[in-house]
Amino acid sequence: MRLLHTSDWHLGRTFHGASLLESQRTVLAEMIQITREQKIDAVLISGDIYDRALPHVDAVRLCNWALRELAATGAKIILTSGNHDSASRLNFGADLLDAAGVHIYADLQRMLTPVLLDAADHQVAVYGVPYLEPRMVMDQLGVEKATHESVVAAAIERINEDLARRRAEGNSVVSISMAHLFAAGGVGSDSERELSTGNLDVVPVELFEHFDYTALGHLHGRQKVREHVRYSGSPLAYSFSEAKQIKGVWIINTTADGLGEVEEVLLSVPKPLATLRGELETLLADPELEYAVDAWCQITLTDKERPADAMNRLRERFPDTVVLNFDPQGVEAKDQPSSYAQRLAKSSSTEDLVDGFIEHVRERAADEEEKELVRSVITATREAKASL
Repeated sequence: MRLLHTSDWHLGRTFHGASLLESQRTVLAEMIQITREQKIDAVLISGDIYDRALPHVDAVRLCNWALRELAATGAKIILTSGNHDSASRLNFGADLLDAAGVHIYADLQRMLTPVLLDAADHQVAVYGVPYLEPRMVMDQLGVEKATHESVVAAAIERINEDLARRRAEGNSVVSISMAHLFAAGGVGSDSERELSTGNLDVVPVELFEHFDYTALGHLHGRQKVREHVRYSGSPLAYSFSEAKQIKGVWIINTTADGLGEVEEVLLSVPKPLATLRGELETLLADPELEYAVDAWCQITLTDKERPADAMNRLRERFPDTVVLNFDPQGVEAKDQPSSYAQRLAKSSSTEDLVDGFIEHVRERAADEEEKELVRSVITATREAKASL
């Protein structure tokens, strides 16, 4: 059997306010083509189909299109809910969709009924574990501690019992599990929503040792936690912390002996990310930065003083600059601007007070024209007050 492992589509997500729907459609179309060309038997989508519990109608339409086109390839589709999804909404019509080859795992009731895939000499049992919010499921799973480790361990224990029963019946069963969680040893990025505070969300990877392969979702970087426990990562970069990640999917081959070769298939990048750093004039003139003209840009300016109208000037060359930071370099300690409280204490006049506020807020002192404007406003205010 050949299975494709993907996750974290986050349909409907924006990137610093800009829609990503077209880029998501592009990368999903490529995934559909891979499914068809690679003769994939089943597509595993490990959670976070949507970016929010109540997705925008355009995101729902895109999901409907993607699932329909994937099903048209002849592959079965198995998906689990993630922490961004609304399990109840995602689960709507799950019983009916089973008949169409789309299998949704968004509640505990379906968890012990695997999707069975028949090969010539073996059977593949795919168990989908929905995202488990500890306080919501601890009673159902009979655990006392509201932690991710405890509820996932209880769920896996029940699945292991079902798997052992099937194997005891003499079946040659290759076991696949799907889950959406933070496995110990995984490397996160800035774009994932924390599951809990501290380290209470970390789940020991040893819980999955009895499965031939575990298809994980939640972390956006494609990675191996163990040879048989992997994250597919998100198909697109959703933060600048993912700028160096190489996006793709895993293709899992199964044999009668268990897990066969796991192949990586890379995905194209509809719109790249670039992180630039330097002085404004240098960035605007450097010919080696031409690659960033069509990218989403995060730019850090290192000028000693914050340049005027910096964002507009940068966008003339890098139109999709969405993050602008300022980290002045070469400024000696004695030249560092004092705190606003220190400036306030030293102000001997209203004019000095306003000048200090302007410099504090925008990290650049008022020029002579601006100072003259401030003084004219203050003078007019005083004259108006005196005439009352």
